[in-house]
Amino acid sequence: MTDCFTPVLRALVVATLLVATATVMLVTVGRAGAAGALAIGSCGAYGQAFDYSSADEARKSALSKCTGQSCRVVTTVSRGCGAFAVDYADPCGANGWGRADKLARAQNEALRACYRDGARDCVIRTFFCDARG
Repeated sequence: MTDCFTPVLRALVVATLLVATATVMLVTVGRAGAAGALAIGSCGAYGQAFDYSSADEARKSALSKCTGQSCRVVTTVSRGCGAFAVDYADPCGANGWGRADKLARAQNEALRACYRDGARDCVIRTFFCDARG
């Protein structure tokens, strides 16, 4: 290559990097408002929603997916995780839910809440993370 092409190639590389950076920023900004929700009902029923544009939309979706009786939204998350645990031997008995910035913490919180509710053998029934939480 000759020296006259070097400035043109540099400009082309810089322009490409700027476009790539702008694209990543736009995608990140669009995902920053993501929201999730967890609804639970009787006997281990649940509904979950994640990566919605608002908490209200996530709540509505989670409730619509919960097929049991007495469903209610127990938590919403934004860029985090949620988990729901039930007693393995009696899913209609004790249960617990948790939310945290990382999945393992949300699951641990759900299991602790389940045991506090009186269960002897808690298991995670469902979990989700919103916007790479």
